[in-house]
Amino acid sequence: MMTTHSKKYQPTKHYFIAEPSFWPIIGSTGLFCTVFGLVQILHGDAVGPFIMLGGMLILITTMFGWFGHVIKESLAGLHSLQMDRTYRWGMLWFIVSEIALFGVFFGALFYTRIFSIPTLGGTPLEFTKELMLTTGVATHDYLWSHFQSAWPLLLNPNPQLFHGPEEVVYTWGIPALNTFLLLSSALTVTWAHWGLKKNNRRQLLVGLMVTILLGCIFEGFQAYEYTEAYLHFHLTLASGIYGTTFFTLTGLHAAHVSIGVIMLTVILIRCIKGHFLPEHHFAFEAVSWYWHFVDVVWLFLFVFVYWL
Repeated sequence: MMTTHSKKYQPTKHYFIAEPSFWPIIGSTGLFCTVFGLVQILHGDAVGPFIMLGGMLILITTMFGWFGHVIKESLAGLHSLQMDRTYRWGMLWFIVSEIALFGVFFGALFYTRIFSIPTLGGTPLEFTKELMLTTGVATHDYLWSHFQSAWPLLLNPNPQLFHGPEEVVYTWGIPALNTFLLLSSALTVTWAHWGLKKNNRRQLLVGLMVTILLGCIFEGFQAYEYTEAYLHFHLTLASGIYGTTFFTLTGLHAAHVSIGVIMLTVILIRCIKGHFLPEHHFAFEAVSWYWHFVDVVWLFLFVFVYWL
């Protein structure tokens, strides 16, 4: 059995209003320092890594303090049905904001491939049968007449300034294996959720542990792929638009996988302590939503970054 609780969960009937908290301003400060430090790193500032590290430590402290306070409220039975709906809507809109974040970078990738590269290469674009619009002819002829539009882009318009990579990452190697790992992890976290709903403690814990293990293996393969790409393919952020979009999109996704693994680990610890009931476990559901979002994003990455 899952827990020793013998009675059905009954949320409080009054509307719970949390006390004013200082955590939002602290978290905002940590987020600002993290982003500001990253910008300084990209500009070669020696202080950047320290600012970014300080910001990340502030964010981690905020997560422990703020989330820990919310967990204590939940265990004390203070959360009402209205509060439960509030958390669900909050998590939903958070995922929507994450979709918008990835959408911006995918938009940059699609714009580069569909418009920018054909423009620089003087390639005609056929939008309809009646309308033919040729773009970039003057740009191609006067600036980079030697440039040929192709993707992945190994030869940049100005190879002296931005030396392109020697090879691209093979689609059906580590990327395909990582796809299998993440899809498998989606199944195991769903299996764990079924175990929680059926009050099956063993199924819940095994499913969560396997999911976390698959996520860690994914990150290990991703790190190995980065090492190979950097050392043997000379694929870097500075190797042109292909390297920039590759590392930006896959690196952003890898960061989300790391966050997801941390979240799953916290949920595993809470499951071991018996914090959840079959009818009261939104924290588990929220993390599973996030993990499925990470899986779906990877499918888009696999198709548009590695495959097509």
